[in-house]
Amino acid sequence: MPTPPSQLVTFIYISNLDASSRFYRDILGLKLALDQGSCRIYSVTQSAFIGLCTGKQIQDRSGVILTLVSDDLQHWAEHLNQHGVAIEKPPTYNEKYNITHLFCRDPDGYLIEIQTFHDPAWTIPI
Repeated sequence: MPTPPSQLVTFIYISNLDASSRFYRDILGLKLALDQGSCRIYSVTQSAFIGLCTGKQIQDRSGVILTLVSDDLQHWAEHLNQHGVAIEKPPTYNEKYNITHLFCRDPDGYLIEIQTFHDPAWTIPI
């Protein structure tokens, strides 16, 4: 078996690279890992990234949810409000999945979920 992957990059197609970059960099606080001209890759963690790319017509976004995990959900809600980001669903406990989450959208309409896991079985492998 090959060595398991060590990183994940999720690429999404956006209409305005500068507007989306401002959202992911300035509002979500992600750091630019690599600028490839028509794509910019932002670091979520040391091994997880979001790539913003232009050059393709945006298709249906309805099946895409970009989920960021944080234990500081209430502060995220306040932060998003302070930056004029409309929260579609305020912090809400979801009993089925034992999480608390909120939803907003990026400049291109992609659904962004910020959630907190409450299940002690959720661990991050090292």
